[in-house]
Amino acid sequence: MSTRPLKPDYGIDAPGVIRNLILIALAFPALSWFVPILRIGPVIIQLRPSALITAAICLVEAALMIVYSKRGKFRHRDRMLARVDWKGDESVLDVGTGRGLLMIGAAKKLSTGKAVGIDIWSAKDLSGNALEKTLLNAAIEGVRDRVAVQSGDATAINFPDGSFDVVLSNLCLHNIPTRAARDKACREIVRVLKPGGKAIISDFIRTADYAKALEGAGAEVSRSGVDVLATFPPLRIAEVRKPPA
Repeated sequence: MSTRPLKPDYGIDAPGVIRNLILIALAFPALSWFVPILRIGPVIIQLRPSALITAAICLVEAALMIVYSKRGKFRHRDRMLARVDWKGDESVLDVGTGRGLLMIGAAKKLSTGKAVGIDIWSAKDLSGNALEKTLLNAAIEGVRDRVAVQSGDATAINFPDGSFDVVLSNLCLHNIPTRAARDKACREIVRVLKPGGKAIISDFIRTADYAKALEGAGAEVSRSGVDVLATFPPLRIAEVRKPPA
C-alpha cells in the first residue's frame, strides 16, 4: 500500500484579517435586512445597497488574500530571490521567516552556504506559525541540512556584525508596532550584513520609511513598483546594498 508523500504547508497569511473580512461580508447584509434605512438627524442612509457593495468588496479582498497565500506568494518569493546573484556559498538570514518560505527558497540555491530563519512565531500573522513546522517544511523540501531556525526579534538580531551575505524579509516589518522599533529593525538588518552584502525586503506599507532608516544606517536602497498581479495587498520590494568596506 503506497502512502502519499508529504507536502510542505506554508500557511495562510493574516488569517485573522481574512476571518474578519468574511464576518463583515456576512454581517452587513444581515444588518441591512433588519435595518434597511438608517436615519441620522436629517440624513437618511439606504443601508441595503451599500451593505451589499461592502459585503462584495470584503469577500473579494478575502478571496484575493487566500489566493496570495496559496499561490501568489510563491511567485513573489521567486521575484525576491531573483534579485540576488547566487553563487551557492552565501550565508543567508530570513527575518520573520514564518513557516520558512523565503529561507527554504534560498536554501535550494545553496551548495556550501546556509540559510537561517528567525521569528517570534505569531499565529495572528501566519496560520500555524511554529518553529517545528518550519523545520518540517525544510525536511520535506530536502534542505534540512542547509537551514537553521531559531526564535529571534527583528529589533535585536542575535548575530554579530557582518554575519550574512544576504538578508531577506517579507511582510514582517509592518507588524512591529512603532516607527522607532521598525527603524531599529532596519538598522539591525544593515548591521548584520557583510560589507558588499544585499538585503531584499518586501512589504505592502511603509517601505519609504524603511528606505530612510536603511539609508541612515549607511546602505544604498532602491524600491520596485508594486506587484499588482500576484500579491494582495500589492507588495513593493526594497533592494538594499551595504557598501564594501
